[in-house]
Amino acid sequence: MTYLGLDLGTSGVKALLIDEGQRPLAEGHAPLEVQRPHPMWSEQDPHSWITACEIAIAEVRAAAPDAFAALRGIAVSGQMHGATLLDANDQPLRPAILWNDGRAHAECAELEERADFRGLGGNIVMAGFTAPKLRWVQKHEPEIFAQVRKVLLPKDYVGLWLTGEHVSEMSDAAGTLWLDVEKRDWSDELLAATELSRDHMPRLVEGSARAGGLRAELAAQWGVGNVTVAGGAGDNAATAVGLGLVQPGQGFLSLGTSGVLFTVTDRFASNTASAVHSFCHAVPKTWHQMGVILSATDALAWLGQITGQSPAALAGMVQDLQQPSAITFLPYLSGERTPHNAPDAAGAFHGLRRAHGLPDMVQAVMEGVGFAFADCCRALDHCGSLPERVCVAGGGSQSETWLQMIADITGLALDVPESGAQGAALGAARLAMLGCGGAAEAEVIRPPKIRKSIAPNPALTSAYAERYANFRAAWEQRLAQ
Repeated sequence: MTYLGLDLGTSGVKALLIDEGQRPLAEGHAPLEVQRPHPMWSEQDPHSWITACEIAIAEVRAAAPDAFAALRGIAVSGQMHGATLLDANDQPLRPAILWNDGRAHAECAELEERADFRGLGGNIVMAGFTAPKLRWVQKHEPEIFAQVRKVLLPKDYVGLWLTGEHVSEMSDAAGTLWLDVEKRDWSDELLAATELSRDHMPRLVEGSARAGGLRAELAAQWGVGNVTVAGGAGDNAATAVGLGLVQPGQGFLSLGTSGVLFTVTDRFASNTASAVHSFCHAVPKTWHQMGVILSATDALAWLGQITGQSPAALAGMVQDLQQPSAITFLPYLSGERTPHNAPDAAGAFHGLRRAHGLPDMVQAVMEGVGFAFADCCRALDHCGSLPERVCVAGGGSQSETWLQMIADITGLALDVPESGAQGAALGAARLAMLGCGGAAEAEVIRPPKIRKSIAPNPALTSAYAERYANFRAAWEQRLAQ
């Protein structure tokens, strides 16, 4: 028997087929494009998600036809927060409004006044979440809003294609702002604030539970038998499942385009004062908290675009660090979430002098990202959920120099997995296994083998503590301007 994990990202779809021993058998990929018709807008055609899934699945079938024929379960991981608006015939009424769309900033304050989103939803109302997007549509596209019969998240639209049913799960639903995160159920009060009801929402299941069965038409087309489709997960929760992180006190640090510090908890708790995200996890009776920074490796990519250097070449300029940089860099090139909730925040160099060269600036940028992670650590520590060590994920984790720097700045011990196969697609495939029943969670969701552990260097930790104080002072200075 085999299991398929689909990871619906913003820039593409990945399909991963594994066997009962969780050995990867085949992969497929397909790109996606984002449309930005106006400033701060970010949209995708929901039909393009299905096309991309078909392409990725076709690659898997071609690479491992016999193994695919033994398919028993599917689950989908997906980009969170996107508003997919369907009419009475389940047809999209407009392009989906994505997680990184900022048009609904004015609607956030309106919703905060209408209901207790922070208390019940566990999070600050931000333009990236789903609820303010619907308020924006109601105000600016009332003819569209009047036709809305279902609101689905991106991965759940793929689930509709797979099963013919409207189903979501807790980790992704928590990012809509309509979920009572503690009770793991839709909140009538929060829905009413956007003039919606439960009738507009999909049915809820746990991410590791059965959501439905594969449609007969697809089963015949693919040459498979009865296939279970599990609930799946939002992208970060799926990554945690792929890394084997479902027990309280576990966590990961993702050094990707954006940055995430993710911790698992056994209860609902929030820290909206520091813009911590508090969501349900993809398995029952488990929650998670996240500190999120919007420019991690993207900060180095930005410097690379300016200087004509690749990010890898820039990172290679910083080796064998003996002391922190004298330059302070604020990595707020796309605003910031944790802890500032400041979409208009801007990046800046402080202390830059004529004698400084490009390697000095590179070190400052890498350290600035580390200091932003330190801010996330402070926010999560306030909730009592900060672990002492975390796994690492994301493209930036290939730089051991950067990881050592982050360990020195934050005080976290960082575990580097032996294999790069862990991730959201593997997490989805594992949820597919659980959704089929008969397997214990602890047997399926197991931690990876660790290739290397990076401990903080005490000689640099104290020096970075002083530089971190300068980093926070630089932010306060910018805030006062």
